[in-house]
Amino acid sequence: MPTYEYNCDNCGHKFERLQGIKAGSLRKCPKCGKSTLKRLIGTGAGVIFKGSGFYTTDYRSESYKASAKSETPVKSTEKKETAAKPAKTDSGENKSKKK
Repeated sequence: MPTYEYNCDNCGHKFERLQGIKAGSLRKCPKCGKSTLKRLIGTGAGVIFKGSGFYTTDYRSESYKASAKSETPVKSTEKKETAAKPAKTDSGENKSKKK
């Protein structure tokens, strides 16, 4: 929904109103109550992008995407041996030695 700017010719009150495109323009001023409102020609609002993002690479050709994939290095699927190993406890070794 666009935001429209209004100006009252009677009292000079300026304000913005969020309205549907098909909605008619307002006539009555909320400040003075007279029917002297005029809808101003606005400069428009900035574009609001919602979502994960919009990038120039989103609309690349299929051949470009294919060559970009072939140039990227393949990730290794091997698991590293840095995974947590069960800690050795002295309690088991000490018990067997004490007996």
